[in-house]
Amino acid sequence: MTTPEFDEWRVRRVNDNIPKSRHEGSQSIEEHLRVVPYEREILKQDFERRNVELEKQIEQMEEEKMNLRLDANVQKLEAERLRKWKAR
Repeated sequence: MTTPEFDEWRVRRVNDNIPKSRHEGSQSIEEHLRVVPYEREILKQDFERRNVELEKQIEQMEEEKMNLRLDANVQKLEAERLRKWKAR
């Protein structure tokens, strides 16, 4: 034999353990699925922006490399000219 208070407590306890649907303050699955592609788009745009920046840096480095090769060739020619001039 149980008391009415115990029965009431037991019903509340059992019902407290059953997960309730969370409609308030939570996103529906549809809303959640819309958010994920949006975040993916942001990441994609960040990646593309960073990729463009790196491509510009590569172009600048290649140009600098070409200029350094030209400078090295000029230095070689001047050194060769000086050797010929001193050899006279």
